[in-house]
This record gives sequence, structure tokens and C-alpha cells, in this order.
Amino acid sequence: MKIVARYVLAELMQVFLVALAALTLFMLIVGLVKEAQQQGLGLVQIAMLVPYVLPEAMRFAVPGTMLFAVASVFGRMSATNEITALKAAGVTPLVAIWPALAFALTLSFVSVWLNDVAVSWGRDGIRRVIVGSVEEIVYGRLRQQRSYSSNNISINVKGVEGRTLIRPTLSFQPGGNSPPVTVSAAEAELRADPEAETLSIICRDGTLRVGDVTAVFPDTIERVLPMDAVSREDTGRKSPSEIAMADFEQEHADQLVLIDTLEQAAAARIGSNILAGRMDLARPEVVAFEREVLSGERSRLQRIVMEPWRRWANGFSCLCFAFVGAPMAIRMRNSDFLTSFFLCFLPILVVYYPLLMFGIDRVKAGELPPIAVWIGNLLVTVWGIWLLRRVVRN
Repeated sequence: MKIVARYVLAELMQVFLVALAALTLFMLIVGLVKEAQQQGLGLVQIAMLVPYVLPEAMRFAVPGTMLFAVASVFGRMSATNEITALKAAGVTPLVAIWPALAFALTLSFVSVWLNDVAVSWGRDGIRRVIVGSVEEIVYGRLRQQRSYSSNNISINVKGVEGRTLIRPTLSFQPGGNSPPVTVSAAEAELRADPEAETLSIICRDGTLRVGDVTAVFPDTIERVLPMDAVSREDTGRKSPSEIAMADFEQEHADQLVLIDTLEQAAAARIGSNILAGRMDLARPEVVAFEREVLSGERSRLQRIVMEPWRRWANGFSCLCFAFVGAPMAIRMRNSDFLTSFFLCFLPILVVYYPLLMFGIDRVKAGELPPIAVWIGNLLVTVWGIWLLRRVVRN
């Protein structure tokens, strides 16, 4: 029995590690190319991104690689009658299958950890690299496309000579109700201060327009912006999908306090208007804004509640895929590993992922409890157990 278990585990490990390395490398390249195109990164910034993009690539690669390894190994074993030989010797096929399930269970915990690392440490690291390289990113994009824009600033130039921007037009959007600011200059230069995390834009010989007011400046003006205002990365409040698992409890408590505060503020405003007998002060746009803000915060609370369940469900897809892949590959008796993999993956693609997305969508909407994100996992597992019984009996 132990010999069979060691043999199956060794075969699985060989196929899994080779396939994981190839698929992770492919997804890593795709992820880096995507970031490079979106942000205009250079080779140095791309190299700095590698350790942060790696967990993101691996969290998608591990479940698929697990299915590929199981389908490949058990498809070959069945096609070469190794499973039949076990049955002839009076040994149940479960002796060969349980090492794969144990391996998949271990990988499931690793996959949950990768999901957490990728969306918290990985994405935070990507943001730091991009924000810290804003000067080079902006210069690179202006050289290539002669324009650059983010949420708060837009830059258009006629050309770039060295570090000098030729005939730049810069548009800023200050916070609050302040009017937009537009600067047109003969030339300008960007200077980053990594320690202060600011980017200075020095303009010479041009015009400054603030709202409807226009002024000419023949000398030099300088505007200092925080790097996160120039970066295309969203550096505001973290999305629930980027919160570390260890922080969800505190985020949940903080979100409840925020919603309670907003509700009390709205109730206090309505109460004061009623006491004053002036309900006409409750302007429709104010009420609509309050409702929109509250709705957004309640939606964020639902996502905070749902996110840990989703990560565990995603991680344990490794075990679910092994439950289905092993018996299906044995029943198909196909030594062609690609054929076995795609035949095993097709029903998972049709059943598992649509159910996962359905559960996530309904939980976000507050229509189903968080455990609904496990619907796909549970259905695939039940299906796998049914297939296992058929394999053992036949």
C-alpha cells in the first residue's frame, strides 16, 4: 500500500512542479506585460514588480495545475491498466487516489495563503513600485504618446527633449469645489522627491488659468503634487479584495461604526428639520446623496463579510478539482494528458466557475449568505464523490 502511495505521489509531484513552473512563468509574463502597457513601465520597474506579481500568477496557476497533474497521472495509469492491475490484486483504487486527495488538501491551504498574499502584500507592493516610479513613468509615457493622465492631472506635450517638456499643457483638478487649473508653458520639467513622496512640476514662460481667471507668467512657477495624485494607481481606501485576512475583523467593526455614524447624521438632520417645522430644507439632492453614500458603505460591508469566504472557496478549488479529475481520468482511460485535462476541465468550466460567480454576485447584493460562494465547491465535490463510487464499484 505504501509503495503505491509513494509511487502516485512521486508521479503527481513531477507533473505538478513542471506544469506549475511553466504556467506560472506564462502568467507572470502576461501580468508584467499588462502592467507595463497600462503604466508605461521601464525594464527597471518591471524587474522590481516580479516578486509582487508572482503570488498573483501562482494563485491562478495552482488550481489548474493540480487538475492537470491529476488528469495526466491517473489517465496514464488507467490507460496502461495499472488501475486494473490493482483491482485484480484485490486492492481498491482508493489506495492510489487518496495520496492525490491528501496532496490537493495541502495545496488548498497553500492556495488560500497565496490568495491572501497576492491581494494584500502583492498588490500593495505593485502600488508602491508604481507610485515610487511616477517620474520615470510619466516621462516614458510622454515620450511614447505625448500625453499622460490620471485621476487628478492631465499632461499633453508637443515633444520631450531629455528631461524638458516642450510646449506642455497641464490640467489639475484640485479637491473639493475648487475650479480646475490649466497651465500652458513654453517648457517644463518634472522632479520627484522620493523621501517626501512628491512630484514637482516646474513651468517656464506661459499662462495660468484658474476657472475664468487667466494670468501670464514670464518667469517660473512650480506646483508640488503628492505622488499618489499623479499615479494612475488608486491609493484611497482599500478595496475589500485587498484587505489581509488578519485585518478583516477590524475592518468589519470599523465599517459598522462608519455606517452607524452616517445613519445617525442623517437621522439628526431629519429630526432637526422636523423640530424646526421646515422639511423643505431637506433638498432632494442632499437626500439622494446621503442614500447613495449609505448604499455604497452597506455594499462595502457585504463585500468585507464575503471576501474571506471567497478566498477559502478559491483556495479549496484544488481539492474539488482533484475529487473530480482523478475518477474522470480513470474512467476515460486516455493516456493523452492534454485530452484528459481538457475533458476534465470542460465540466468544471461550465459548472464550477459560473456557480462561483453567481454566489459572489448574490452575496454582494445581500440576497444570499456568505457561504453561498461555496456552492460551486460543494456541487463539484459531490459530483466527484459520485464518480469515485463508480470507479470503486466498477
